[in-house]
Amino acid sequence: MHTFPQLRKIERKYGDRVIVVGVHSPKFPAERDTANLREAVLRYRIEHPVVNDRDFAVWNQFGGRAWPTLMFVDPQGRVIGKHEGELPFEQFDPLVGGMLKEFEQRGILDPNAAAIELEQIQEPARRLKFPGKVLATDDALYIADTNHHRILKAGLDGSILMSYGSGAPELLDGPAGEAAFQQPQGMAKSGTTLYVADTENHAIRSIDLESGVVATLAGSGAQAVGAGTGGPGRSTALSSPWDLALAGGLLYIAMAGTHQIWSLDLKTGHLAPFAGTGREGLLDGPAADAWFAQPSGLALADGHLYVADSEVSAVRDIELRPRVVTTIAGEDLFVFGDQDGAGDAVRLQHPLGITARDGVLFLADAYNNKIKRVEPQRRAVTTWLGSGAAGRTDGPGSAAAFREPGGVCAGTTGLYIADTNNHRIAVADWASGMVRTLIGD
Repeated sequence: MHTFPQLRKIERKYGDRVIVVGVHSPKFPAERDTANLREAVLRYRIEHPVVNDRDFAVWNQFGGRAWPTLMFVDPQGRVIGKHEGELPFEQFDPLVGGMLKEFEQRGILDPNAAAIELEQIQEPARRLKFPGKVLATDDALYIADTNHHRILKAGLDGSILMSYGSGAPELLDGPAGEAAFQQPQGMAKSGTTLYVADTENHAIRSIDLESGVVATLAGSGAQAVGAGTGGPGRSTALSSPWDLALAGGLLYIAMAGTHQIWSLDLKTGHLAPFAGTGREGLLDGPAADAWFAQPSGLALADGHLYVADSEVSAVRDIELRPRVVTTIAGEDLFVFGDQDGAGDAVRLQHPLGITARDGVLFLADAYNNKIKRVEPQRRAVTTWLGSGAAGRTDGPGSAAAFREPGGVCAGTTGLYIADTNNHRIAVADWASGMVRTLIGD
């Protein structure tokens, strides 16, 4: 996901002199479906053609070994270079520029080459567009309307009360209607301040709910290349902060891009790694030595910070004192599925959201299209909502249907669900498990 913004910059700079073709070689079974791939293309604002390499034919032909892999092909169709892993624009740009200069000197660029005909996807106007997270308070809901690049405040009846952000995908502070976010995700609230993980801006933002003014608390505006050591908030680079949790003046950050959990001291403005070395994988132990893989959801409860660790399809538990990481469910990067049970028998598939209520966790098991109930002490996981089939259906328990839910939050009367690919917020009654659409077309 971090490669897409870099490719977008290359495409904008070089126009039709460079053709980008994406090849999607899926890790998870849910990613093999072309309809799901089409949704991902829209969600990540990809404007070049994408091949669904569901059987890894292209991957094998080009010797793929890592996600992502960049292959460079000259105008005569010959592979002239390969790069495994992410490539920052500052390194990507001179590489492409140098290639084009060489091709021009050799006279092999064809300015009259036909453009690629792209499938035209007409998106309808929607109230919400790929909402990623939802935060419930006693009297309001806060919604990360992710692909509208804004934060919404709604009443518990679903009425929209306030919008923060102009809708332009930019990093801009100021009044509610002029400020700008870029694909925001998780939120946390304290008093009259709402904190926002501004994911594609690689920043932590604050919203003064009384004045509507948006400010940047952390993030330099550039994406961090590596794990980093922390530092002053505004001068420290972050990488895809995905969710937030707040307690005792510390804002915990799921730093998906560096496979870590960070913390921001709201009093001093200092950022620091809290758990994880930055190595992608699953390893328990002291927090400083543990491994995570694109952590995407956080929940605080009873001295524990629980993590929806998406790429290892796991639920992790960080005991805050002493700071130790253990695994509730999940085993490794390539161990996933859909299996209820206890301990090592449990299988999840790319969970993105997590919340706590009365000692129980509720999990948005995104690629299984389910909401699951997790008992941390027993390491037990059971399906609460959803049949597993992708769809959009209100109703009780397994009769309900979701499409890649990305966020959950426990409210007083029910569980609020950001049903991301259905562009809606749903709520499930605690007593009956009845799901109904609250906001969405």
